[in-house]
Amino acid sequence: MDAGEKNDERYMRLALEEAELAAAEGEVPIGAAVVCDGRVVARAHNRRETDADPSAHAEFSAMVAAARELGRWRLTGCTVYVTLEPCLMCAGLMVNARVDRCVYGAADPKGGALGTLYDVSHDPRLNHEFEVTPGVLADEAAELLRAFFRARRDARRAARAAAGGPPGECE
Repeated sequence: MDAGEKNDERYMRLALEEAELAAAEGEVPIGAAVVCDGRVVARAHNRRETDADPSAHAEFSAMVAAARELGRWRLTGCTVYVTLEPCLMCAGLMVNARVDRCVYGAADPKGGALGTLYDVSHDPRLNHEFEVTPGVLADEAAELLRAFFRARRDARRAARAAAGGPPGECE
């Protein structure tokens, strides 16, 4: 493993810490960190439910915080680390913010916009391209998501059972 891969894992671990904070708050466990010139300038996690904000994705919030911290909207020189492959909204913000790179953990087969369903990072029709490194600590990121959704399903089943309904009944 080279120094770059070690750094990617180190920063992805910060994103995973943020994802754990999200889970503790009842949010989908996705976390992000923005690194600029070797310095962590922002960290965030999902807060859509808490803030009643559809844009409160981990990486979106981290990029906004990074722009504020750096005092500029262009995030050139920055790498965004996020535990789940970004959606179209967040990948679009990466284009518009001119990030240099995105490193993500688990691929998102239902909404991934950096190679799985779409590839916004290298679309020649757009005014900016950026590098993508997929799969960094992917197993850990995916397991956080699986455990979170498993716990939610189990809680719903238990609530239905306590209410006297059949275990498979829809709410």
